Amino acid sequence: MTDLMMPLECLESGEWAEVADVAGEATWVGRMAELGLRLGGRLCVLQPGSPCLLQIGGSRLIVRADMASRILVRPLAVAV
Repeated sequence: MTDLMMPLECLESGEWAEVADVAGEATWVGRMAELGLRLGGRLCVLQPGSPCLLQIGGSRLIVRADMASRILVRPLAVAV
């Protein structure tokens, strides 16, 4: 893992990352956590763009581009 943080929207298809920060209103941040998108969580980008399709654990989540810019991740070198 690297210390480099970047917006989720910068990742390409097939890239894995660890969630470093989720910014926004507390209710939205809480809802994302309920869906599995929380600090330290790992995800894979299945389809970049808007909407962005993510694999989080055994679930898939779609995030709009404006929301993806609020999620900072640390890219992972290998799939987990």
